[in-house]
Amino acid sequence: MKALSRHRTTLRALALTTAAGLALAACATATPYQPAGLNGQRGGYSEQRVESNRYRVSFAGNSVTSREQVEMSLLLRSAELTVESGYDWFATVNRATDRDTRFVSTPDPFYSRYNSFYGPYWGPSWRYYRGGFWSPWDPWRDDFDTRQIDRYEANAEIIMGRGPKPAGDPNAFDAREVVQNLSSRVTRPTR
Repeated sequence: MKALSRHRTTLRALALTTAAGLALAACATATPYQPAGLNGQRGGYSEQRVESNRYRVSFAGNSVTSREQVEMSLLLRSAELTVESGYDWFATVNRATDRDTRFVSTPDPFYSRYNSFYGPYWGPSWRYYRGGFWSPWDPWRDDFDTRQIDRYEANAEIIMGRGPKPAGDPNAFDAREVVQNLSSRVTRPTR
């Protein structure tokens, strides 16, 4: 009876832990389009003036921000900066997107070699006949769940100009058109 009660307690604790994990995962959102470091956020956009019409612009996302969203935010910030500075178009001189990849491993709670409720070596195990005797064998020994976490950061050096954008330059953008087309597609901070 005592073992059954402990088993129910274990299942209840596991269910609560799973529910808490799912609730936290649901709260994860993409890095909002805002200055880096605002509201304690690690990511966001930043810029550094290099010359009067040249800036270095970057946008860093978190693990749930897609590469497309990071690159779109970089272009939008470049366009807004161009308009704010009194220019009409900008061209990217250098542009790159970096991916930071980490692998995180967590022990599988169902097949751990040590379980706080049942003690060491809890979990399925197998026995096989080897050399005249039976030997224990645990196929799930040290079983870990591993997941890949990617974070993207896009950087560009831009030059700004006045008048119509240079014809035939695939790296030149009309700043007002970029703002018009991308403003509604980026993730804004929730207030």
